[in-house]
Amino acid sequence: MQAAAPRLRVHRRRWGEGVVKGALALCALVSIATTIGIVAALLEPSLEFFREVSLVDFFSGTDWAPLFEPARFGVLPLIVGTLSVTFWAVVVAVPFGLGAAIYLSEYARPGVRKALKPALEVLAGVPTVVYGYFALVTFTPFLRSLGLDVQIFNAFSAGVVMGIMIIPTVASISEDAMNAVPQSLRDGAYALGSNKLEVSVRIVVPAAISGIVASFVLGISRAVGETMIALLAAGQLAQLTFVPFEPVETMTAFIAATGIGDVPTGSIEYKTIFAVGLTLFVMTLAMNLFAIRLVRKYREVYE
Repeated sequence: MQAAAPRLRVHRRRWGEGVVKGALALCALVSIATTIGIVAALLEPSLEFFREVSLVDFFSGTDWAPLFEPARFGVLPLIVGTLSVTFWAVVVAVPFGLGAAIYLSEYARPGVRKALKPALEVLAGVPTVVYGYFALVTFTPFLRSLGLDVQIFNAFSAGVVMGIMIIPTVASISEDAMNAVPQSLRDGAYALGSNKLEVSVRIVVPAAISGIVASFVLGISRAVGETMIALLAAGQLAQLTFVPFEPVETMTAFIAATGIGDVPTGSIEYKTIFAVGLTLFVMTLAMNLFAIRLVRKYREVYE
């Protein structure tokens, strides 16, 4: 006689799980609602601004002087200044951050890694205003002592110190991505006669490329949106120049400096804050969308 097949019983609904799911969904919706709120706050004043200033003049003009007479609203100097500072930050943060991640993941002993990684991440906790003053009163005078023709305010000092600030971001996320690579890939490469450098550069880094690219994008986004270092070290001279030793003004520096000034609310000068902010938001969004496509294209999935 065959035994009866066991029946699945319907358990009572667990209300605690539903509460947890609802709380987690609410947390996810907060970020979406915040983004929508930011766009809504920027959009209306920006549209009012562009009713008075044409998009062609705004994005092609090479003179930026919205607070002077006659006012000039060519945002190109702010965009170039922002990209210039970001470029030097990336030049510093990407190689040093990736190198630190490779060392922590592949070369450092467990005890060294346990001590070195928190020490590296301390840099991320230093207030950005401290970095700004360090660039202004220490790094720039150091460059001048080397005989370089560096202005007191310049894009190079701001970019280099900004790069030092985002090294922990690149290093930490890249190291986590490398640690997620299966050990079997490393063992297979060693079995074929590869040395540690070849395994690190040709096996681990390509396998963790999606996480590494994500760390680069996060670091670049932070550099683009950084305010205090650019405000204190890069200056507030909106000029269209690619010379790194000259003063420039970034979009964030303009927003910070103008927002705390005596600009009348509702004036065209006041609306430039929102127009520049919306431009910065669109630039960052486009960069992140491009990075997401890149990450999805080269993402490695392991079982």
